[in-house]
Amino acid sequence: MPDDFLARLEQAEAFEDLQTLIVELRDYYGVGHMVYHWVSANGEQYGCGTYPPDWVQTYIERDYLRIDPVVLGCYQRFHPVDWRKLDWSTKAAKALATDAARFQIGNQGYSIPIRGPNGQFALFTVCDHRDDLAWDEFTRENQRNLILIAHYFNNSALMIERGRTPTAAKPLSPRETDALTFLAMGYGRGQVAEMLEISEHTLRAYIESARLKLGANNTTHAVARALAEGLIITGGATNGAVGNWPGRYEIQGKQGVA
Repeated sequence: MPDDFLARLEQAEAFEDLQTLIVELRDYYGVGHMVYHWVSANGEQYGCGTYPPDWVQTYIERDYLRIDPVVLGCYQRFHPVDWRKLDWSTKAAKALATDAARFQIGNQGYSIPIRGPNGQFALFTVCDHRDDLAWDEFTRENQRNLILIAHYFNNSALMIERGRTPTAAKPLSPRETDALTFLAMGYGRGQVAEMLEISEHTLRAYIESARLKLGANNTTHAVARALAEGLIITGGATNGAVGNWPGRYEIQGKQGVA
């Protein structure tokens, strides 16, 4: 990486500064794209990157955050993930991959999961058009620097968006997480109980337990708190989502991201 890159990254004062730096870094490494993406579960997306604006708009409009194998795969992992090792077998994932290819995103990808304070989650991604051998060599040679850079980007983003830093919350159990996730996706209690193969009485117990852990006044408040604190991810609110991405613009009257 450039000698003074990390120092300049630490001094960034706005997402526009991060955008300038990530473009420089993309060019330095000679790859197709680089993206830092703070994935906020309530639909707000913060970050910077070099993806084509039309691809970003397509990703938002088709609610790909909800089914993206990269996001879902990295959310379950702590180590860097090569896209080839993710599950792209579902119909939805194949549709995403087809659209990504249409926008020249790249046949190879390498994403670094980042976990900040109190459950904050982000990704740093590099992608390119290379064959398997060339890509393996690139990631092997640059892995350490990319991991370091990823965490510096996240630290700078946290400093820039201090108000976005999640507050501490008691961890939810897997069943509590499932219950709130399905409720956040718009399912009724009867449907949720059926999907989880439990009674509605048991479901109410899980919801009440989650509500108390989150310090929420009611179920709706509990779902909102869980979304805002990154305890559940649905992607359902990504359409029309807000967030500090540089170069926001208008496409046919809809807000997009450059």
